[in-house]
Amino acid sequence: MQTPGPEGIREVQRRLRAGQGAFTPKPQLPVIDEVVATVLSQHTSDVNSERAFARLKERFPTWEQVADAPVEEVADAIRCGGIADQKARRIQQILAAIEEREGRIDLSRLADLDDASVEAYLLSLPGVGPKTAACVLVFSMGRAAFPIDTHVHRVATRLGWLRPNTTADKAHLLLAPRVPPDIRYDLHLAMITHGRTICRAQRPQCGACVLRDLCAYGSAAGDGRG
Repeated sequence: MQTPGPEGIREVQRRLRAGQGAFTPKPQLPVIDEVVATVLSQHTSDVNSERAFARLKERFPTWEQVADAPVEEVADAIRCGGIADQKARRIQQILAAIEEREGRIDLSRLADLDDASVEAYLLSLPGVGPKTAACVLVFSMGRAAFPIDTHVHRVATRLGWLRPNTTADKAHLLLAPRVPPDIRYDLHLAMITHGRTICRAQRPQCGACVLRDLCAYGSAAGDGRG
């Protein structure tokens, strides 16, 4: 395994950005919205999760209404996002935990906490893991976090930055601190795009990859892939 240094990571970010065009941040959501949106994004496409989130907000305009509704109705609202029954229960558990701790369904006070405290709070919520916490920190709060989703994990492993079979939680601990804070958001989005278009799980297009000379997987592939 090749442990990346800051300049090696910056070179990957530069090459990906040169090929993909300018960095464009995601629309910023309130903290609770981002938590729920991330839950809905699990095991489905962006299109389906965004549709599920929009339908949930249309059906229940406030989080209090989501928390108080029968779980079956919440599941019906998000059905297009997949595993709706499980996600509905998880969303209601999260909202209930927030209301119990804060006295209301509101997390605005997290803005006054440092990154580690925000992460610890989010990780203490039911079913919230490092990826969801990092997504909230970077997308909603503008903090220098580095979410590691399935695409980022796959690209990082093929580059040799992570050992094969490294768990998602372990990957977060090992890789996130190594990424320079000023490019974490940008690199996260760039690696997702790369994972979806070039470094796909099946039939990766190594021959078209701008990172091939830096990549353990691509170098080993020779002319047999892409």
